[in-house]
Amino acid sequence: MPIMANSTALLLLSLALCFLPSLAQFSFGQQGSGQPLLSQRRLGYRSQCQLERLAALEPTRRVPSEAGFTEYFDQFHEQLQCAGVVAYRRTIQPRGLVLPYYSNAPKLVYIIQGRGISGTVIPGCPESFQSLRQSFEQQWEEEVESQSQRFRDEHQKVQFFREGDVLAYPAGVANWVYNNGEVPIIAIAVADTSSNANQLDRQHRQFLLAGRERRSQEQSAPAEERIQQQKGNNLLSGFELELLAEALGVDKEVARKIQNLNDDNRGDIVRVEKGLQTLEPQRRAEQEAREQEREESEETRENGLEETYCTLKNRQNIANPSLADYYNPRAGRLTSLNIQKLPILRFIQLSAERGVLRRNAIQPPHWNINAHSIMYVVRGSGRLQVVGHRGRTVFDGELRQGQLLVVPQQHVVVKKAQSEQFEWISFKTNENALASHIVGKASLLRGIPVEVLMNSYRISREEARRVKFNRGNEIAIFSPRRENEELRNVLESVA
Repeated sequence: MPIMANSTALLLLSLALCFLPSLAQFSFGQQGSGQPLLSQRRLGYRSQCQLERLAALEPTRRVPSEAGFTEYFDQFHEQLQCAGVVAYRRTIQPRGLVLPYYSNAPKLVYIIQGRGISGTVIPGCPESFQSLRQSFEQQWEEEVESQSQRFRDEHQKVQFFREGDVLAYPAGVANWVYNNGEVPIIAIAVADTSSNANQLDRQHRQFLLAGRERRSQEQSAPAEERIQQQKGNNLLSGFELELLAEALGVDKEVARKIQNLNDDNRGDIVRVEKGLQTLEPQRRAEQEAREQEREESEETRENGLEETYCTLKNRQNIANPSLADYYNPRAGRLTSLNIQKLPILRFIQLSAERGVLRRNAIQPPHWNINAHSIMYVVRGSGRLQVVGHRGRTVFDGELRQGQLLVVPQQHVVVKKAQSEQFEWISFKTNENALASHIVGKASLLRGIPVEVLMNSYRISREEARRVKFNRGNEIAIFSPRRENEELRNVLESVA
């Protein structure tokens, strides 16, 4: 009998150990497919979110470069510490090149203005693209004409982006950006320093692979001390000259130029006088048509590095009105970007939402169930109220173009447009962020019986019905109250 009991125990233990990896994978990797509320992120930072008052944030540090500048929001501010993210705004002049770099945190970038070319270099993925028709290569081919092999520039994919695009970049993956347009590129980026992909610390770190960062402007001495360790040369400058030259297979003079120790003060955004002609991808219309055709014909593939990572697109436009999730012709529209629309967000663990409200239109009270929301105003202005634990108002004021506000998870927020058009982009700290609305169709109040509302708020049956149904079939964005009442009166008169 004891032998049988021991055998049974060993069998149960073996089965439990077999299922442990599957359970661990299910709790982390399946958040976007059936388990949207399950998350193991940020649990160690809950004490950072004891916020009594929120404030509209503006950049506090500006780093200039030859062909642009980068403006950083204070990453040590308690709101950003609560959300576990950092935010910065980058301006790239025409023919400006953001030199290759990577960071310790995954990020989403929203293109506010302009168009350009973006490239990423993902470890283990093939250099499956070639530049063949450029003058530089023709000249090189003439120089090596006597050799058996002709030179072709092989590289990983480069792609166009434009205003309204969201670009996703995993942690530790090198990327670069070039402005091939006629107006400056303006982009807002949010990096998730509390992601499991970052195992260093909560500070945002950019690792330059070329160039060197200039000294910041418009900052106080304490801030200077806190970010001093972010300044410096590129990574290759830290190696011994001879060792670097041997590793690269070049002479010391070339290695010295690569290290860029003293004589290059262009910063990390440099001007390319003649343009990057050798890196020009196919024309945008052809590329977009091909991508749309591929999206319509291909199913999401799940096996193999190249199928799940190398070939995943990292760009999606959310400014196109036809792609809106919620649209009200008298109020505006909302467009979300999550793991269903952009599968690479599975690795980023961030999502986004773009909102546009007409004057006096309202986004009704709602809260984010499983994410913090980092809201940046792209155009116009609006009034916001945010209510936290125990009914405390933590923000009540105007949010204007260029300002940022963090709305912590499960805090209730309401927005009302004050300008002709109030436009914002919200970055959510979950790849499949969910929101719960208090009023409107498919809302909290719609899901509660009238009798419960009567007794909860001590109101009459008729008042409870009005509270529950007065917004009709409007959902997520509401038209101005006066327009709504006028429309109702017209319909009643017709009836």
